[in-house]
Amino acid sequence: MFRKVREVIAFKNYFEKFLLEQPKKVQDKIFKIIEAIETLERVPSNYLKFLVGADGLYEARIQLGSNIWRVFCFFDNDKLVILLNGFQKKTQKTPKNEIEKGLRLMAEYYEQKNKKNGN
Repeated sequence: MFRKVREVIAFKNYFEKFLLEQPKKVQDKIFKIIEAIETLERVPSNYLKFLVGADGLYEARIQLGSNIWRVFCFFDNDKLVILLNGFQKKTQKTPKNEIEKGLRLMAEYYEQKNKKNGN
């Protein structure tokens, strides 16, 4: 069993909803990527990539054959990765509306966190 170097959690049910819509093989691959994010000190960029100009948003990258999926996530402190929305990627560029949705969800997460902490 690998030692976890960071914790991965999902924000609300966006990730779970996306996950449940995927075939079993894709779900398995997504879990492998999440395990890599949790256990590898340095996660390779083919698994987790910083989105330039997207305010701290990362994409977890899943590929199976010629199909590609992305799950947006971000770091809250160093050791916690928050999973947001996911989608199947059909074009070279990540769709702007998906990035905007990820940023919206990230803002919502921090809003809730600040409320909970009384800020």
